[in-house]
Amino acid sequence: MRNFLKIVRWTFYAIVFISAAGGVTGMLLYLHASEELPRLSSLNDYCPPVVTTVYSDNNRKIAEFYREHRILISLPQMPKMLIDAFVAAEDSRFFTHRGVDYIGILRAFFKNIEAGSIVQGGSTITQQVVKPFLLIHEKKKSYKRKLKEAILAYRIEKNFTKEEILYLYLNEIYLGSGAYGVEAAALTYFGKSAKELNLAECTMLAGLPKAPSGYSPYRNPEKTKERQRYVLRRMFEKGYISEKQMTEALDTELKLRTKRKNWYLENVPYFTEHVRQYVEEKYGKDALYEGGLQIYTTVDTDMQKTARAAILKGLESISIRHKYQKRVRPQAALVCIEPGTGYVRALVGGRRFRESSFNRATQARRQPGSSFKPVIYAAALDKGYTPATILMDSDATFWDKNAKKHWRPHNYDRKYYGRLSLRKALAKSRNIPAVKVLRDIGIKYTINYARKLGITSDLINGLSLALGPSGVSLLELTTAYSVFANLGDLVHPIFIKKITDRYGNDISEMKAETQRAVDRGTAYVMTSLLEGVVQNGTGRAVRALGCPVAGKTGTSNDMRDAWFLGYTPDYITGTWVGFDKERSLGKKETGSRAASPIWLDFMKKVQKGKPVRKFEVPNDVVFAHSEYFKKGTVPIYRSDETESSKQYEPPPATVADKPRRKRRYKPRRRDTIVGMDQFFKSTM
Repeated sequence: MRNFLKIVRWTFYAIVFISAAGGVTGMLLYLHASEELPRLSSLNDYCPPVVTTVYSDNNRKIAEFYREHRILISLPQMPKMLIDAFVAAEDSRFFTHRGVDYIGILRAFFKNIEAGSIVQGGSTITQQVVKPFLLIHEKKKSYKRKLKEAILAYRIEKNFTKEEILYLYLNEIYLGSGAYGVEAAALTYFGKSAKELNLAECTMLAGLPKAPSGYSPYRNPEKTKERQRYVLRRMFEKGYISEKQMTEALDTELKLRTKRKNWYLENVPYFTEHVRQYVEEKYGKDALYEGGLQIYTTVDTDMQKTARAAILKGLESISIRHKYQKRVRPQAALVCIEPGTGYVRALVGGRRFRESSFNRATQARRQPGSSFKPVIYAAALDKGYTPATILMDSDATFWDKNAKKHWRPHNYDRKYYGRLSLRKALAKSRNIPAVKVLRDIGIKYTINYARKLGITSDLINGLSLALGPSGVSLLELTTAYSVFANLGDLVHPIFIKKITDRYGNDISEMKAETQRAVDRGTAYVMTSLLEGVVQNGTGRAVRALGCPVAGKTGTSNDMRDAWFLGYTPDYITGTWVGFDKERSLGKKETGSRAASPIWLDFMKKVQKGKPVRKFEVPNDVVFAHSEYFKKGTVPIYRSDETESSKQYEPPPATVADKPRRKRRYKPRRRDTIVGMDQFFKSTM
């Protein structure tokens, strides 16, 4: 008896010791597993990677940027049948367990033994929240990880309601095809919000978490249907739906959205790529791809579509004319800016973004040819020149200080017209008068003037600058022309109106950066001169627009680049055509023939229905002698002159300026102008 009691006593001590040791061991394991576990005390701590969305001017979604395609949606916005479908399929005891479903684990254990393979899992919805959300660095499966899952699941159940856990789960779960959460999945598979899903669509999504790739409706539609049938049966067994609803859902056809990768490339790719680069540089990659930013841009999607169509049509016409080889395809670019606001309404950087993402509107630097001449003449207007100033279009040789040799430029047609007014010299795009004007006003002064107009590219420090050999981008040259349209104000182009964070708070609002570049009189006189280019010069092709237009063509050497930049009171648009690997577009493919048709095709459509408006004439401009002048620059004629006989006398020709015809010019006495010293100084 005494031995028996002794045995009982030692057995009791052993049990106590083992229990204590087990408790201590369990506590140590708990403490060890609890080390470095992430904390989540409230929903405010939930900040997963979210999609950054880009919108057009009329709030259409035009692009998304993300690492994980996730769009948060609140639980009340989700259909009840969607929530029921996930609960029935993934964790039918969700509303009764405390994070870990021991009964479910045992049931799955015996089911798997019976099947001889893993056919059921024991993880609860709470544990599934833990896996991707709290244990993203624990990739390897182990008992330690399982213990951590259980601890974290228990903690979550203590700190969150069941509804909050479902909110986390349904926004976090991966559902295949790059979609995280039910909202992104609904948009990916069905092209609509989760709140609009029917029962058939809800049950299809609820069947995906087990194996998103294996049950993908794009890859395995039969398996998808089989899994959907399982979810519907579980919903019926749990009393969420009736047998009739189950049957109707099975018979409902799933209308899947066509699978598209980078769908935004089909809309406004060059514009959105420009925006993407800007945001990434300013705010960083994490903010762009995970921050859930809302970016509201200035682009008009209808105008963008029109621009793309105009470019493709124009390039097709050029290709037909010259029958290029298939591998030799010209490119084109277009930029359209709204006067006053600086809003970029359309931007196309090439034929097709999928073929080449290089943006020829913003990244390329090409020779503008004669489309640079308005910069020269605008600078001259501020040096005392007027539209009536007489220039000499004659054969001339110039000394190039940098190259230390003589330079003999020529006109496009190899002809010389002699005495021309500045207006006519620009309208006919004569080269020699432009060079002579540049020589008179100064190269350094002209380069600084170009900077005031918004041209930032490197410019050649020589007289050839007048002929546009310096590479510039289409965007900066269009911006320079916008100064004339804006009556002297430089308004920097704006692509983004504002950016908000994921909570709707404004983090950036872009306002027009305006600075006075030239005086209003100079700007308007330039507009008047550029209207003359359209009415009587190289821009005649765009007169068909049927409203006031100011613009200028440009063609570089050997027809490598063709340009047309023009504006109405409503829009400023620039177009460029050329090859990426510089080569000739072909015989006679000037700016007038290659670029103007694209500009006209685009502007006809965007101006349609708009009232015809004239350019505003500022108070410091006067109209006299059938010409516009800045106040104080109107020529004064001798009293004995008649209106019909008024002409302007050039100064005596220099050796470099002699016309090819070797006859001496003898001005008539009545041609003399008095009171305008700048005329004598500036004529060539």
